[in-house]
Amino acid sequence: MKKEKVQERIIRVASDLFYRQGFNSTGINQIIAEADIAIGSLYNHFSSKNDLLQAYLIKQEVEWFKGFEEHSSKMSDPGEKLLSLIDYRKKLQKSSKFAGCHFIKIVAEVGDSSPVVSDFAKKHKEKQKEMIRIMVNEHAENKKDIDTDILTEQIFLLIEGAVVTSTINKNSDSFDQILKMIKAQLS
Repeated sequence: MKKEKVQERIIRVASDLFYRQGFNSTGINQIIAEADIAIGSLYNHFSSKNDLLQAYLIKQEVEWFKGFEEHSSKMSDPGEKLLSLIDYRKKLQKSSKFAGCHFIKIVAEVGDSSPVVSDFAKKHKEKQKEMIRIMVNEHAENKKDIDTDILTEQIFLLIEGAVVTSTINKNSDSFDQILKMIKAQLS
């Protein structure tokens, strides 16, 4: 295993804290203590806590798409790949003990005060929807009776709703429910 760089360690520690306890509840001193670095090291890499927040968002986005790519890499059928997205989101929720979506959480916490954060989260969700749109279009290529725009929107909203519901209920039942709904839509 290669040694973790100081900047990577700072981002990892800050990401974990921002996600677990919230951005506003996480202080620079806690990040410095848990990353086991000197204050100067932090400021050599990040000019401010907001700069660190930007790095956190970028890290989460990269990991999200990379994670889905790895999760669905063995699938070539676009319909199967779409259904695997539901399984992927369910897996993310379970592994976080139903703590919710990084992007929804950060927008709920700092969105109004930070257009940069709101815009980043909005673009992230748009990228997710575009990924769904591509899979829906590929799936519907030989099917004339599918409105791909509506289907894309439905799948996106069902998945987002399942994430929120599973966060509230602390279980993955909502994913099992939407899986049935989306399978019916794809057939």
